[in-house]
Amino acid sequence: MLLNVPVINVAPFHGGDPATKRAIAAEVGRAIHDIGFLVITGHGVDPGLIAKVQAASNAFFDLDAAEKNRVLRPAPDVTRGYIPLEAESVGRSQGVDVPGDLNESLMIGPVDVPDTAYFHGPAAGKHFHPNLWPENPPELRALYEEYFRAMGALAEDLMAMFALALDLEEDFFAAKINHHISRLRVRNYPAPKVPPKPGQLRAGAHADYGSLTILRAEDKPGGLQVLNRAGEWVDVPIAPDSYIINIGELMARWTNGQWKATLHRVVNPPAELVAGSRRLSLVFFHNPNYDAPVAALPGTVPEGEVPKFAPTTSGEHLRAQFVRTQV
Repeated sequence: MLLNVPVINVAPFHGGDPATKRAIAAEVGRAIHDIGFLVITGHGVDPGLIAKVQAASNAFFDLDAAEKNRVLRPAPDVTRGYIPLEAESVGRSQGVDVPGDLNESLMIGPVDVPDTAYFHGPAAGKHFHPNLWPENPPELRALYEEYFRAMGALAEDLMAMFALALDLEEDFFAAKINHHISRLRVRNYPAPKVPPKPGQLRAGAHADYGSLTILRAEDKPGGLQVLNRAGEWVDVPIAPDSYIINIGELMARWTNGQWKATLHRVVNPPAELVAGSRRLSLVFFHNPNYDAPVAALPGTVPEGEVPKFAPTTSGEHLRAQFVRTQV
């Protein structure tokens, strides 16, 4: 049983033979089963693009509040735009009343959205709401759109690994994620200026909601921790040129709880390290098509038992969780 988050090189999966692919998928599956998290290297995302996205993001968060508020999130169930410091508490998704989180963020959703009924009709709800783009920095929009596409491609690879790890066909999830309703959410964790309120963290303990999350994090004081199966909070390692991967509640539902959406949090920096603790995270929340049915996969329910979760759809589950977290 893994009690710490492993680092896995997934480069051999790309273009590998079936045996190599299954071996990589088995490593990934073990990490997800045991602790719900892994760190991947060999992901193939251009480091130059990552650096440009980080620079543009820092430039946006350095703007004054009035400028950032011009793209303020318009409603609790619209996952677009700017969310100020302490305006959200992700811990509330677990039914716990905790103060607002000590981060601010900028969110976008799908790019390159076709002008058809599937994407804009009543059934689509607000999952394809237009993105809200700040005027400054002017390069941000193009960079975010390119990065969103790169993350979608990486998520396809990871979902293929998940399928093989679950003894399914490699393309099992392909038709369920070809119109994904994912979000790119860039979070800025400012260096604290005042002590936190009781129970207040940079991000409260929560599980993610969708299929999987792809996180690019900085190695700064006040980082990400995961609750392992021994009940211990352990730090997630930051390897060079890596991504942190974890699954969300929808993947847990698909596997009937065999894979768990692990609780995690972002802790406050120690008082003596506050000065160097500003932290930027690029977070891609991969979510299946809004109408993708999510119910226990074949072989995940023991004979004579009933599924642990009621059937749902990706869109229904996500909307309910988005609304619960608002302060």
